[in-house]
Amino acid sequence: MTKVEDLDLVPYFDTHVFCCINQRAKGHPRGCCQEKGSVVLRNYLKTRAKEAGLDRVRINAAQCLDRCEYGPVVVIYPEGVWYSCRTKEDMDEILERHLMRGEVVERLLLRPEDVPARAASAS
Repeated sequence: MTKVEDLDLVPYFDTHVFCCINQRAKGHPRGCCQEKGSVVLRNYLKTRAKEAGLDRVRINAAQCLDRCEYGPVVVIYPEGVWYSCRTKEDMDEILERHLMRGEVVERLLLRPEDVPARAASAS
């Protein structure tokens, strides 16, 4: 049986950006990214990445990433960096700094210890 690590594969994309566009029922206590404008922001980032010629970056729509309270939420792989993005300017900054220059956008960063109150109270 062939193991993944034994293959000499070149990835089709170098970077995947997952933008949550999940929708929950209106009034849900956790909210949802779609209600906060994530579809418009995802489409904007996708257009801007194409305009910038980032052919090896894939902007993906994702369902729930389970950090709704901080939404709209974006996670970038292979780094595994999570962001809370609320405006087109936030998306521009992620595009220019993270995707083009490899810098983390600290002001938008979601860290593993950033957990919603509901999760913290369950521990």
